[in-house]
Amino acid sequence: MARMHTGKHGKAKSRKPDEASVTAEGLDRGSSEIVKEISEYARQGMHQARIGQMLKEKHNVPYIKHALGKRLGTVLEESGFKKEIPQDMLDLLTRAIKLRRHIERNHNDIHNKTSLHRCEAKIWRLSNYYKETGKLPADWKYDPEKVALIIKS
Repeated sequence: MARMHTGKHGKAKSRKPDEASVTAEGLDRGSSEIVKEISEYARQGMHQARIGQMLKEKHNVPYIKHALGKRLGTVLEESGFKKEIPQDMLDLLTRAIKLRRHIERNHNDIHNKTSLHRCEAKIWRLSNYYKETGKLPADWKYDPEKVALIIKS
């Protein structure tokens, strides 16, 4: 699969082992204990990527889907920790806000203006996808000033 904003090609090969080939020999906890740990980390304010990293490092759970039969996002939604805006969208929004602040201070920084345009293009594309799937409201629009207030709080 080719990258969108570069002339290079990506590596489209999945390196994750199949569920059937992974055994539960490394798991020293049951599924209810893993769910309890996930909800505890979510209460502390960690986002999905960090929760998965902590489970892998501290609790010896290499793949949550293999251990529980569901993905981490599904477990968080069932536990009541669903966010208004998905995490990947929030990461792009914070990056766009930081780039806007930088460009306000450095008007002649052409490279970061280009990266801001690319970041906002990704935001618009991703917002269309999330509107179609129902993860964002249908009337949601990207407004940098409103988004800066949302992320600041």
